[in-house]
Amino acid sequence: MRRTRILTAVLALAAGLLAGSPPALAGDTAQDVSITADTYTWKNARVDGGGFVPGIVFNRKERNLAYARTDIGGAYRWQQSSKTWTPLLDSVGWDDWGHTGVVSLASDSVDPARVYAAVGTYTNSWDPGNGAVLRSADRGASWQKADLPFKLGGNMPGRGMGERLAVDPNRNSVLYLGAPSGKGLWRSNDSGASWSQVANFPNVGNYVQDPSDTSGYASDNQGIVWVTFDESTGTAGSATRTIYVGVADKDNAVYRSTDAGATWSRVAGQPTGYLAHKGVLDAANGYLYLACSDKGGPYDGGKGRLWRYATATGTWTDISPVAEADTYYGFSGLTVDRQKPGTVMATAYSSWWPDTQIFRSTDSGGTWTKAWDYTSYPDRANRYTMDVSSSPWLTWDANPSPPEQTPKLGWMTEALEIDPFDSNRMMYGTGATIYGTEDLTKWDSGGRFNVRPMVQGLEETAVNDLASPPSGAPLLSALGDVGGFRHTDLAKVPSMMFTQPNFTTTTSLDFAETSPNTFVRVGDLDSGPHIAFSTDNGANWFAGTDPSGVSGGGTVAAAADGSRFVWSPAGAGVQYTTGFGTSWQASSGIPAGAVVESDRVDPKVFYGFKSGKFYVSSDGGATFTASSASGLPSGDSVRFKALPGTKGDVWLAGGASDGAYGLWHSTDAGATFTKLSGVEQADTIGFGKAAPEASYQTLYTSARIGGVRGIFRSTDRGATWTRINDDAHQWGWTGAAITGDPRVYGRVYVSTNGRGVVYGDTSDTGGGTDPTPTPTGACTVTYRITNQWSGGFQADVQLSNTGSSAWNGWSLGWSFADGQRITQLWNADHTQSGSVVTARNVGWNGGVAAGSSVSFGFTGSWSGTNARPAAFKLGETSCTVV
Repeated sequence: MRRTRILTAVLALAAGLLAGSPPALAGDTAQDVSITADTYTWKNARVDGGGFVPGIVFNRKERNLAYARTDIGGAYRWQQSSKTWTPLLDSVGWDDWGHTGVVSLASDSVDPARVYAAVGTYTNSWDPGNGAVLRSADRGASWQKADLPFKLGGNMPGRGMGERLAVDPNRNSVLYLGAPSGKGLWRSNDSGASWSQVANFPNVGNYVQDPSDTSGYASDNQGIVWVTFDESTGTAGSATRTIYVGVADKDNAVYRSTDAGATWSRVAGQPTGYLAHKGVLDAANGYLYLACSDKGGPYDGGKGRLWRYATATGTWTDISPVAEADTYYGFSGLTVDRQKPGTVMATAYSSWWPDTQIFRSTDSGGTWTKAWDYTSYPDRANRYTMDVSSSPWLTWDANPSPPEQTPKLGWMTEALEIDPFDSNRMMYGTGATIYGTEDLTKWDSGGRFNVRPMVQGLEETAVNDLASPPSGAPLLSALGDVGGFRHTDLAKVPSMMFTQPNFTTTTSLDFAETSPNTFVRVGDLDSGPHIAFSTDNGANWFAGTDPSGVSGGGTVAAAADGSRFVWSPAGAGVQYTTGFGTSWQASSGIPAGAVVESDRVDPKVFYGFKSGKFYVSSDGGATFTASSASGLPSGDSVRFKALPGTKGDVWLAGGASDGAYGLWHSTDAGATFTKLSGVEQADTIGFGKAAPEASYQTLYTSARIGGVRGIFRSTDRGATWTRINDDAHQWGWTGAAITGDPRVYGRVYVSTNGRGVVYGDTSDTGGGTDPTPTPTGACTVTYRITNQWSGGFQADVQLSNTGSSAWNGWSLGWSFADGQRITQLWNADHTQSGSVVTARNVGWNGGVAAGSSVSFGFTGSWSGTNARPAAFKLGETSCTVV
């Protein structure tokens, strides 16, 4: 990911994230709005990755326990049985949307069930809330929160440094947190429940990326950036005595305490002129390693060094693999092999061209080898092979000239970790994915190790717009940083993002309602056109021509029959064209920057909104007239859509807490609007297939109704509403886009700012399209409790098809004998009623060939005893229990 994702967050602020109920407006229509609830199954439309992964953390006591943090998309836990990631922060709600940005993670090596996350997205005004430290005693299945008196910056400059949060490996009730913004070093003595500043820590940092930035984004002090314990200086139950702390200060980068944090001093003889992005300690050999850069990252960095500090003698050694004059990058990713502590690796995180570089030493930094090197320039020899068949879009459809290759080994590679239990497994984060290998030691024997994405389940795209046409692919998306995708199968990763052209960010897309093979999208691009068209339902695209002055995508609308388009780009006024944008003319009567949409029946009718005014064109976008409708939101945080199949039927959502805020409906093409008084706040509106026996399409909105924030559905034009998400599925900010599926009743696609496209299917009669699976034949079940702690446990279930025919879907049932309750389950959907549990396949693992197996896992609670289930049934067939 090449850009900071801040736009949606800024829009969210404009929408009034900490809003209360707006005052009632004159002319509101009284409604008796009732609210019910529904049970939905939520999944991601698979992209696999799509954003920056600045941190990966392995637990050093429990094998296969690992976590990943993202800058805006929450945190994840690794599931070894399926080699997938499970999201851990989907419960973050609308008001706390900033807590989806994770600046640091810490996994407790004394009690592996405990994990901590320092959360907060921005330290400037873009995030209205303070940061917090979340703590979990069940590996992130549930959390408790300790609010902090300052902000944290999971999506700020310097977010790849760290880890800023650390647990004392000897006395695990003690934690430290490095803060930005001059707030210093903080400590907790009660396992993260409360925090206080370490008053005598001598340096709060002084490095800022750009002091002239008046927004506060690039001008914030990056502060305390990592905490590292020397575990050899403590014993179990007693606080570790020696602690190293990294500070964003080029002249005073490393401090140390030798008395368990009572006093601190600058480490003598340390290098100057660089920021220490990482500080990793090899206690076995007594070395502290530093990865340094002249900048804070994750994008910038032109020079770098690697240093080794001998903790016993105080000797500093420059162990950089190349001369300083030969670096055009900084170092950041840093790890040691805990099985072979003399092995150390580092990354050139800011080497954008021709590729990132990874360095490896097996003699504590004495000598180094590279992941790739030149043979005869521009030709390269690689020590690795890459297999991106599971995420083929990672090639970016590129055909570069040497020395560039596709796919790239990576960029923004600030997270790099060797599995502490397995010298062959390494993972590293990039701006778009997590890559990994399971045969790393081939590097040392002259072979080539295989690199592939290890990212399934981690969805980190920021969603700007969504479209679900009545025919063709069920979903097309407009995404930040990776452009967008056409999903023909929601359970499969598309082969490529939108190309020809490939926008860095797609800001808006639309299709012709009565001719859905015709699509248009607009977006941002460093150089080149900002608009593209498709005549085959988004499968292939061709570039249009920009009007003069266009600098960004803005919003775009397609006529109902695809005969013309209206575009409101950044940098220019509203434009219209017939055909596919070979020439444009300026629309009159509508201000620049207006949001534009089309009527879904009349191809000559288009709509616009800007600063409280609604605009209508009846001549194909040539001229617009301001509606006399009043009482609409005065700001620009508004999204509206016209209903398919009915001319002039328009719904409008948006507003802010200091004025009009809610949901409005017009049946006369925007001449007048009626506000739904029962909807206190609304930020999106979308339509889907009508409910059985209903004549009007289903409405979907991200809103606050009845005092509750959530995703809501109405099958009766907004008279009553059903909340269809729950507190475990909130995804922070969901205010960019929403749409139902016109072909599947109850299915809704929801945008998130960092958790990708989530979609839900209802359990109501008529919902979904997947039939109840009825596999036949013999089956075997292996039920294994993999971890157990006070009050909780983790289990893996393997279901094997021992019959002679394949299954096209499965449903496995069992009963718990001791009152156990499932708290989180992955790689399957489940329901539990009392002791009875039913687990069903998800889309991608329904097919099980004869002789093959499928696995899923879960965490649960227990008390007293935790006996394994005695019997399992596949539908009505009893399985053999192993």
